[in-house]
Amino acid sequence: MHGRDGPLAYADDVPLEGAKLHGDETIETPVGDVELQDSYFNDDASKRLYDEMDYQRASQAYIWSTPLVSVTTWRENQGKAYGVENETDFVVLESLKEKRGIVTANLTTPYIFNFSNLKDGAIQIDYPAGQTAGGVLDFWQRPVFDLGLTGPDKGKGASYIVVGPEDDPSKYEKEGVHVFQSVTNNVFIGLRILDTDPAYYDKFTSEYKMGRVGSETKPSRFIRGKDVEWSATAPRGLDYWQKLSEIIQEEPVREVDKGWMAMLEPLGVAKGKPFEPDDRLKEILLKGAAMGELMLRNLQVNPRYVEPFWEGTSWYKSFDFQIEQETADIAQIDQRGTWFYEAVASTKGMVDPQPGQGQVYMTTKRDSEGNMLRADKSYKLHVPAKVPVGQFWSLTLYSENTRRPYDNGGTEIRDVSLDSRMKDLKYNEDGSIDLFIGPEAPAGFEMNHMETVGDDGWFVYFRLYAPEQPFFDKTFKMADFELVK
Repeated sequence: MHGRDGPLAYADDVPLEGAKLHGDETIETPVGDVELQDSYFNDDASKRLYDEMDYQRASQAYIWSTPLVSVTTWRENQGKAYGVENETDFVVLESLKEKRGIVTANLTTPYIFNFSNLKDGAIQIDYPAGQTAGGVLDFWQRPVFDLGLTGPDKGKGASYIVVGPEDDPSKYEKEGVHVFQSVTNNVFIGLRILDTDPAYYDKFTSEYKMGRVGSETKPSRFIRGKDVEWSATAPRGLDYWQKLSEIIQEEPVREVDKGWMAMLEPLGVAKGKPFEPDDRLKEILLKGAAMGELMLRNLQVNPRYVEPFWEGTSWYKSFDFQIEQETADIAQIDQRGTWFYEAVASTKGMVDPQPGQGQVYMTTKRDSEGNMLRADKSYKLHVPAKVPVGQFWSLTLYSENTRRPYDNGGTEIRDVSLDSRMKDLKYNEDGSIDLFIGPEAPAGFEMNHMETVGDDGWFVYFRLYAPEQPFFDKTFKMADFELVK
């Protein structure tokens, strides 16, 4: 290369942070040296800078889009596995095999799920009275409204209308009907029956009605007893971006997401355009998804925006951000990414429980010595007597890789979930209980044990149903898992 007066003489290499971006200099960067001549760089440097720019954007876009891709994966894979045909069909998940499809599924009560689309018009739900909990959520997994005990009906039953983002809610207002608007066309309805009487399931499913506004509401079809294996864990690699592109086509762009859409467009993920990445973009998207997931798993395991719930422990309150996923100042990208990488869905009862109502989800990934929990070692969790719950508590085991219920070869729910309603658990004389997780059960504590296998790392959710005041004022406290040596 020659300058105006012969061979170009570059200045000494300078680190990126010390670059002047003026004249002739060689700048040391993470993507190699960038050589400036009269303040300009060559085409090779330009390509490397664009590659790095797109890689960084892809990594961050993975974190931003996790709630959306996760729920889209759930909708599609559940529908295929259970033969969903109609927009009012519900899937009922009861067995361990069925629930093992859901990311951090609750294993103590049946799940009932429906996915609907508001593009073709508003939907009315005639909701029965009874002991249930659930809600209607948009596809950012934010509650549009709760149903049942934590909803406006307070367990007494009511009629609801949910309208799409481009519809006018005022058109549907009438006496005795609760009207809500979703920011996405796609919504999902998640329900849990809390009534312990088996006969209530039949009563609920016969009384629940649903349909487009303007048409008669009718009973739904509840698909039950399939007992099939399936997975709602978001895909990796290019399939992740394909799924993101597909769901973006189905939804209007929210104002808060326009900046992200601008960053996605050069990556081949854009509104109104097919996802057809060339070889260069495929390589960048593969690396971006892999790094994005690594970053998100780091947030999930070592959250830096919140302190442990109980001082001196590694226990965190799992859902520790606003259900709107934003404050007056920020969109809570990291906070919601942590939760929706590890779990699915959100309701008011999960996020903002009150004494005697809702649920609390506590989680940990470390033992009492601060070390990561391992599949090849055994641990003891001491649960104090008189856990402050109006209903019950449970301890459920999950795989860190899939974030779904742990697959240790067991076929029964109690193989990966223990709870205070089980009559065969072994308690200590003072009413406390020791629970064990590891490759082998300690002698005499087989019923208090959940097995880990191979190198499948794990974590738990300790759930408190209808938590009472000692939880909120922290006079009740859980200790960390102790390594059994």
